[in-house]
Amino acid sequence: MRAGVVVTAHPGVEDLARRAEELGLHSFWVYDSPMVHGDPFVALSLCAKATSRIRLGIGVTSPALRSAPAAASGLASLNALAPGRIICGVGTGNTARRTLGMRPTTAATLEHFTSALQDLCAGRTTEHREGDRIRDIRFLHTGGHANTTDPIEFVVAALGPKAAAVAGRRGTGLISFGLLDPTAWHALHDARRHAAQDTRGNPDSYLVTALHILGVGEDPHGDAARDATGHLALSLLAYAADTPAFAEQLGPEEREAVRRLLDRRGTTATAPDRYTKLYPNYLLRIAPQDRDLVLPSLMNSLALVGTRDDLRARVTTLEQAGIDELLIQPVIDPPTEMAQLAQLLS
Repeated sequence: MRAGVVVTAHPGVEDLARRAEELGLHSFWVYDSPMVHGDPFVALSLCAKATSRIRLGIGVTSPALRSAPAAASGLASLNALAPGRIICGVGTGNTARRTLGMRPTTAATLEHFTSALQDLCAGRTTEHREGDRIRDIRFLHTGGHANTTDPIEFVVAALGPKAAAVAGRRGTGLISFGLLDPTAWHALHDARRHAAQDTRGNPDSYLVTALHILGVGEDPHGDAARDATGHLALSLLAYAADTPAFAEQLGPEEREAVRRLLDRRGTTATAPDRYTKLYPNYLLRIAPQDRDLVLPSLMNSLALVGTRDDLRARVTTLEQAGIDELLIQPVIDPPTEMAQLAQLLS
């Protein structure tokens, strides 16, 4: 299985990209959550100039964040800096929309957006609609600043069959966050395959998770493991706190953790401004006082924690479920964690 990294946009991100390339990692991704993290297009521009081989991914953008012309311009500009090395993840904007207090967009809107990006980034004409006005658009000038010649890889963010079907109809790969259940991956691949209009290709699948390799005798649910994986656990709890219908599907221990999170953040599941309290520090290293919220059940379901032998066995199972690349988000000591990932999958 290939290995890659996903990080938040921040000053110095290009140094991490350069190190990831030196370690032989396949891809380097940056989140697109505008009101939480820095801008991925700016960050990846720096990464493009600092590297020569590693693939660079947006993980993930959305029609609820950017118009198709604006997103295509950013992607084609990156493709001019790093020809043929750009990956664009697209999704409904689940996180990025909720951090604005808004709901994600629909699968139909996602599909239209993906189709428009694919056309524009390949130099083709596409239909652009604003209200009742519809116009055909395309890049009017390409070449040095907008590369529509080298292909861009597209992947759709999916946790369920609707988004996976979009990937099938658009001929794209898949990317999913914290989905370690092989059965769920088989279902996503089945949905993509059944919706596919062209069965000749076999687009790649990417899994975003966290990694902690246990030392001899180390507690798999101790502070070090909680710190390395807590950003994933708290992201799920924040989503549950923001989405009562989802919280109701959780077990009693997880629902209690959601209640504690809301209380600790000084908000409620129905407060109109709850998003301003739940998402600060989102997907960053957790505070020590929040370690108790990182339940063993969440660590086990969202992250890879174990001995090297345990983790290699789990990775083999995930590979058999059709995952081509494992992406980790390192939050404690990124250079060391990237090196551990490279060694684990070598």
